[in-house]
Amino acid sequence: MKKTCTLAVVLFAISVVTYAQPGIGKIKGTVIDGNAKTIESSTVTLLRARDSSVAKMSVADKTGHFEFEDVSEGKYFVSISAVGHQKGYSEVFELTSEKNSAELKPIQLVPLVKDMAGVTVTSRKPLIEQKTDRTIVNVDAAVSNVGATAIEVLEKSPGITIDKDGNISLKGKQGVQMYIDGRPSYLSGQDLVNLLKNMMASQLDQIEIMTNPPAKYDAAGNSGVINIKTKKNKQVGFNGNASAGYSQGKYWRTNESVNMNYRNGKINAFMNYGFNKAYNYQELKIHRTYLHPDKTVDALFDQVAFMPRHNTSNNLKLGLDYFLDKKTTVGFVASGFVNDEYQLNYNTSYLKNAFNEVDSIVYSTGKMTDTWKNRTLNLNFRHEFDSTGRELTADFDYSKYLSSNEQLFTNASFNPNGTKRGQTDLLGDLPVDIGIYSAKMDYTHPLTKQSKIEAGIKSSYVNTDNQANYYNWIGAEWITDYGKTNRFKYEENINAVYLNFSTQYKKIGVQAGLRFENTNYKGHQLGNTQKPDSSFNNSYNNLFPTVFVTYAASKNHQFGFNVGRRIDRPAYQDLNPFLFFLDNYTYESGNPFLKPQYSNNFEVSHTYKGFLQTTLNYSRTENFFTETFEQVDHATIVRNGNIGVRQNAGISMSAQVQPAKWWSASLYGNYNYSKFEGELYGEQIRVSAPNVLFNVSNQFKFKKGWSSELSGFYRSKGIEGQIVIQPMGQLTAGASKQVMKGKGTVRFNVRDILYTNWVKGSINFASTQATFENRRDSRMASIAFTYHFGKPIKGPQNNRKKGGADEEQNRVKVGGNN
Repeated sequence: MKKTCTLAVVLFAISVVTYAQPGIGKIKGTVIDGNAKTIESSTVTLLRARDSSVAKMSVADKTGHFEFEDVSEGKYFVSISAVGHQKGYSEVFELTSEKNSAELKPIQLVPLVKDMAGVTVTSRKPLIEQKTDRTIVNVDAAVSNVGATAIEVLEKSPGITIDKDGNISLKGKQGVQMYIDGRPSYLSGQDLVNLLKNMMASQLDQIEIMTNPPAKYDAAGNSGVINIKTKKNKQVGFNGNASAGYSQGKYWRTNESVNMNYRNGKINAFMNYGFNKAYNYQELKIHRTYLHPDKTVDALFDQVAFMPRHNTSNNLKLGLDYFLDKKTTVGFVASGFVNDEYQLNYNTSYLKNAFNEVDSIVYSTGKMTDTWKNRTLNLNFRHEFDSTGRELTADFDYSKYLSSNEQLFTNASFNPNGTKRGQTDLLGDLPVDIGIYSAKMDYTHPLTKQSKIEAGIKSSYVNTDNQANYYNWIGAEWITDYGKTNRFKYEENINAVYLNFSTQYKKIGVQAGLRFENTNYKGHQLGNTQKPDSSFNNSYNNLFPTVFVTYAASKNHQFGFNVGRRIDRPAYQDLNPFLFFLDNYTYESGNPFLKPQYSNNFEVSHTYKGFLQTTLNYSRTENFFTETFEQVDHATIVRNGNIGVRQNAGISMSAQVQPAKWWSASLYGNYNYSKFEGELYGEQIRVSAPNVLFNVSNQFKFKKGWSSELSGFYRSKGIEGQIVIQPMGQLTAGASKQVMKGKGTVRFNVRDILYTNWVKGSINFASTQATFENRRDSRMASIAFTYHFGKPIKGPQNNRKKGGADEEQNRVKVGGNN
């Protein structure tokens, strides 16, 4: 762990120092294309003439102009690159103490006009892109993502942490709202974890991270929104790619995928299929100390569990966009998956007295067979009224999740001398049925060239049916255990409307929005012979304002400020009041009195020369809920509960630097301080602790198609509600080689080289103290091959800027989800 932290600090320091040399000169210039038109947003790199190493980087403005300040004496030249153009260069020039400025001749970039037939053009996106309102992670830019799952890709993304149960936090705060291709997933807890574990990196294009989304987005997710964008090719003609990969840790996994796309003047059709098969394991160790009211030791408990599992996943997505005319597009996307999982659980528990002497031993075995099925349909419409940007979009979404979960538990108890006390056998059948319906409409109306208003409405309906049917083996037959059997139905309807205004006046940009949401829900626990029916319902209304202000003080300094209010609603299953059996000493329960939590978020940011961004953030969360632990005799009941108030304050820094022509680095550091205040099970809680997170990714590009990566993350000690988590991290290295004239790529990596990405923590609650370790198969070596095929058609493409089924490779307009 110390090695990982040291490496992150050293690399961060080296890269930043490279940019910290003092200078005295200024350089100006302009970039134009072959028709003498200026090119905006082109990447401009200042290179030292002696070795072509990078001195500074910048981006051309809307008029094609660029400028470098504080440049040291010496000989330089400028390199410029832009999408759709060949790279251009200036002549070599020199800055001296006598001549400390240079105005270059316009640099002309030649458009790419090659016949594309039989030629594969590849371009490398940066791993991290910093935008005004979001951070973008380009998944394919990291060699280490080969063979990884979506949740493993998220784990090493800037500002994101994954806890012991797979829950996602952003800048130290839980309550992230997860989107898939611009649409809410409507899943949370273990259901969301299962989805992300079965989604492979080879299917992903980008990950967008937004800590304070605008009013167009659902207000859910008090710490922000993460949007996972899957792959979709935009080239004209027929094209695609196929990939196959193999990973080996303690166990093995494979993943294969194929992506195909056909586009002409009227239609755009695409299909993605992914298959993966994996063997994995989890090893859990728990030590509990039970205390008397006077805090003396009552009993001790030691538990060791080994849980190997095997899962097979099939994912399919296909869709079609049809261009009715130049202004109107209709389309659909249909997708689905089938995930089969088989898990074993070998569990040994020792119950001891206060003198550490064994009183009893319990050997437990469990078998779990689970099949998750999903089908999803999106219908979408987009119409542009004119060329000013006035447009109307509409979407209808339907999604169905079905799970058939069968469990078999055998618990055998023994005396310390090995004689058997008894045995119980428990059979569980836990089907889940989730239906999701959603419809929305968005309208954009430009007021001037610099101002526009946006408005939209949305309504969603979710119904869930969760059953837990348990049977005891008595005599020679299975008898229903009505004390454990349970059925819970839940319905939720959310109606929303929003209005958003944005404008740009000289150096100041302003965006202000207001969102209204009406929430209605009801839950019904069906009774049986041992418990009565029970139900609950509630309705509430909320307003969620957002404000964004940007100020471009100069070419080198840009400032931003944003404030917003967000909500995080309980997961559907977390409202089910019944106890679920995990093992003889651990139960899980819902809480029908669980309230939604509300957060007020504030951020101030500063960007220096386009490469270094610093952000200060503060949030206050009311009715904060998290996982809690209650002790009843020697059993622990785990449930979500409202604790009170949580406050978070932090500072983050991110930098995109290029110490050498062949070396680029993405650096991220975040310091977060969390404070919890409230009451839980009659006890006052006042807990606070800092947490530090580092993410470092180094990309190296060599000749003859070779490239490599060295990356890692480090997370210091921190708190998650009642739990204290010890430091953890990961170091990863990989390499890739382009083959077959650029049509093929071979990638190899080793993740978690030092095997430091496992969770160790402690819990101190009421009359119990506990420590735990949770290990998994995180150290893996992976190799993969990707082949690009097809013949893109030469000529202009249909330039659909946004909306409908083709917004920046999204089916639904990103930023237009309400």
